[in-house]
Amino acid sequence: MNIVIAEDQGMLRGALGMLLGMEEDMEVVGQAEDGEQALRMVRTLTPDLCLLDIEMPRMTGLEVAETLRKEGHPCKIVILTTFSRTGYFQRAMQAGVSGYLLKDAPIEELAAALRTVMAGKRAISPELSVSLWEKTNPLSERERSVLSLLADGKSVNEIAGTLYLSGGTVRNYISEILQKLDAKNRIDAVAIATGNGWLD
Repeated sequence: MNIVIAEDQGMLRGALGMLLGMEEDMEVVGQAEDGEQALRMVRTLTPDLCLLDIEMPRMTGLEVAETLRKEGHPCKIVILTTFSRTGYFQRAMQAGVSGYLLKDAPIEELAAALRTVMAGKRAISPELSVSLWEKTNPLSERERSVLSLLADGKSVNEIAGTLYLSGGTVRNYISEILQKLDAKNRIDAVAIATGNGWLD
């Protein structure tokens, strides 16, 4: 299988490339240091599989995965991350990724997981608890939009103007958000949602 690796930490990227390249049935055809470069490589090199870090400059791994899915690209996507946040995991699943693996797994486990993915199955790190599947984002799409604008420092009136809502409706959304997240105030709500990866 031909693989593109996208990882912004040079040492880890090089180590992964070398170790996976030693597997008889794997060839690393490209290594990207940010999301935009990864997207270009996948489009140009058409690998069988792309191994994506989540947090990268320019585009996150999740944004790359979502873009490739919208384009209908056949490349299989595996997320390799240190983050077990619920929101990240859910977005990855919605983007149609085939694997969600933790970086500290032994290379043998990683190689086995990639073979599982190439066989048409999904591979999820066993360390990722079942709670990741069960714990869902309590916020609606509109509530996420309101909270994202709050996180950007927008006032109620500015949010109302942006989303074509009345100020009263925005305040109702904020009240609902605080209740759902059990947050003390707006700043607390932003922190809770961000920490769980629930903000777009």
